[in-house]
Amino acid sequence: MRFLALVIVSFFLAVGSMLPLEVAALTVSPVRIELTGDPGAVVKGELTLTNEQEGTRTFYSSFGNFEATGETGTPSFVPGEEGLATWIETASSITLGPGELKEVPYTIAIPQDADPGGHFAAIFWGTSPPKAEGGGQVSIGAKVGVLILLRVSGEIEEGGGVLEFSAKDKQKFFSSLPITFIYRFQNSGSDRIKPEGEITIKNMIGGTSVVLPANKSEGNILPQSIRKFEVSWNPKGIETVEKGSFFEELKREKANFAFGRYVAKLNLEYGTAKEEAQASFSFWVLPWRILVVAILILAIVAFLLIKGVKKYNQWIIARAKSQM
Repeated sequence: MRFLALVIVSFFLAVGSMLPLEVAALTVSPVRIELTGDPGAVVKGELTLTNEQEGTRTFYSSFGNFEATGETGTPSFVPGEEGLATWIETASSITLGPGELKEVPYTIAIPQDADPGGHFAAIFWGTSPPKAEGGGQVSIGAKVGVLILLRVSGEIEEGGGVLEFSAKDKQKFFSSLPITFIYRFQNSGSDRIKPEGEITIKNMIGGTSVVLPANKSEGNILPQSIRKFEVSWNPKGIETVEKGSFFEELKREKANFAFGRYVAKLNLEYGTAKEEAQASFSFWVLPWRILVVAILILAIVAFLLIKGVKKYNQWIIARAKSQM
C-alpha cells in the first residue's frame, strides 16, 4: 500500500455520493464523473477547485485506481501503476488565492487495446507533492479526490440480480413505522451498473400505501461485486431512537400508526438493455400497545355497561314491586 502510506483520505466516497468534498479548505467538484469512450479515443473534461482558506495555497495532483470493498459502496484505493490511473493527465499542481475558484482541465487517453467495460480511478488533490519511491508514489498529507468511472465501448458483458430483499435484520413484525428495507444486488458483469426502480408497499386490502425510490442516491455497483442498499419507509422523517417506556412507545405508535399485513415489492431495471429484477417481502405492523390500551378501555366500558344494565334492571324490578 505504498500509494496510501501515511495518507489521510478525508472523504467518504460512497460511489453514489453527489456532495462536494472538502479537505484543508479545498473544495473539489464534481465528486463523481461518469464517462464513455472508445478504444483509442481521448476524453476531455474539467474539474472545479476552490480554495476556501484565507491564505494562498498550492495543491498537488496524484492518481489512483479503486475497486469495490465490502457491500457499502465505499471504494478501496489501490496503487495507480496501471489501468485508468495511468491514462489520466492533469496539471501537476494548482496555486489558488484566498477564495479563488479555478477550472482545471483533464484528459483521458484510452489505449487502443483497452478492455471493453468499466475502468475506475480517482484524481486526488493534496497539500503535499507526491514523491517517487521505487516506481510508485507516496503522498503525505491530507487529500481530496474525484471519482472517474469510465466505460470503454465494445462487447461488454452485463449481468446481475437481487440476492436478498427484506427488512433490516430480517425483522418481520413491527409495532410502528419507520421501517428500513435492505436489498443486496450482485453485479456479475464487466462494467458498473446502476439499478433504478422502486419499492411499492401494499396493505392487507391490496391498496398502495407508499412507493419508495429504490436507489435515491443513484449508487453504482462495480463489476464482480455486491452492494447493499437501504430504503426507509419513514413518512414523518423520524429519527431512530432507543426504545423507551411503555407510554413513550405508546405515543410513538400513535404518531407513526400503521396496522396489518403489508407486502413490499421491489422492481428494478439495470444495465444498458434495461434488464429487470424483482423481489417481494411480507411483514406485519401490530401496534400492540395501542391494542392493549384499546382492549383495556373496551373491557372497562363493557364492565360499566353490564354493571349499569344490572343496576337498571334492579331498579325496574324494585319499582315494579313497590307499585304492586
